[in-house]
Amino acid sequence: MTDQRIFNFNAGPAALPLQVLEKIQASFLNFNQSGMSITEVSHRSSYFDDVINDAVDRAKRLLKLDDRFHVLFIQGGASLQFAMIPMNFLSESDTADYVNTGTWSTKAIKEAEILKKNYTVVASSEDKNFSYIPKNIEFSNDAKYVHLTSNNTIKGTQFHEFPDTNGIPIVCDMSSDIFSRPLDMEKFGLIYAGAQKNLGPSGTCMVIIRQDMLDMANVDLPSMLKYSTYASKNSMYNTPPCFGVYTIDLVLKWIEEEMGGIEKMEEYNIKKADLLYDFIDSSSFYRTTAEKDSKSLMNVTFRLPGEELEKLFVVKATEKGLGGLKGHRSVGGCRASIYNATTMEGINALIQFMESFEKENK
Repeated sequence: MTDQRIFNFNAGPAALPLQVLEKIQASFLNFNQSGMSITEVSHRSSYFDDVINDAVDRAKRLLKLDDRFHVLFIQGGASLQFAMIPMNFLSESDTADYVNTGTWSTKAIKEAEILKKNYTVVASSEDKNFSYIPKNIEFSNDAKYVHLTSNNTIKGTQFHEFPDTNGIPIVCDMSSDIFSRPLDMEKFGLIYAGAQKNLGPSGTCMVIIRQDMLDMANVDLPSMLKYSTYASKNSMYNTPPCFGVYTIDLVLKWIEEEMGGIEKMEEYNIKKADLLYDFIDSSSFYRTTAEKDSKSLMNVTFRLPGEELEKLFVVKATEKGLGGLKGHRSVGGCRASIYNATTMEGINALIQFMESFEKENK
């Protein structure tokens, strides 16, 4: 570790690559010889034009997006998208399909309900406490879109393959696994991601929308709630979250240039997750909460023999410089969020601690 930095397993805001933080630190007071911090430069200046355009270009290269796709930066986090999506795409006569795989899917469904939009929950894993990803889903023939949550931070499950929706565009919350693996973007009409889990600091949401989805969006909405507003102004209809976009740009540069792209990033993520899951599965002291074929590569959720031991585990781990291992307050237990920026060194340190804790408390 550098300068007493811990190994950060927080679910979000979460770890950022050390190289990115060092770059920010080095240029924070004088960004690109402007004599200003990135937090001070005008969003109408050439300095920020370079930042946001580079972020868009890198996102398109990494995900292999063609000119049909727009990369947008919107404030309000993924939670605002829960409402913006049905507002933009569902008229009184339209309907959408939702797959409920846990808390964030439930929140998205709730917003559609508040807006009195027509929707169908075509599949749910609530019957087993959201411990798995539903399969063999039957989608509606007339749905305007299918809404999925690709990775579920609280329950530790993930879509490893996306379903065949018979041509209906997938709208997907990818807040916690965006840029962690390659995607077949032909399936997706829109993806969105709150940056604070796997992409940057909190306060920014990246939205990637395909032109045909944009074309069918409702225009009779307040300006700040229309995707067309952001697409037509390169996300600068109003002052965007400049620092957030700058950090996202640096993270995308790190993935592209330091990690070698999305494919290499996926390989690294699989190695990290396999190492941690293999250890837990070999232990009689720890147990994972997600079913085997649904286990997340980003959020490893696990339990110990009792709640008191779990509390002690979190305390002792923190003392050893392993932070953020407490499970979400709604489910308890423990959770290691091992996003892109989590290093193999951090995984090894966690496993070493888990081994010693087991020996001392078994």
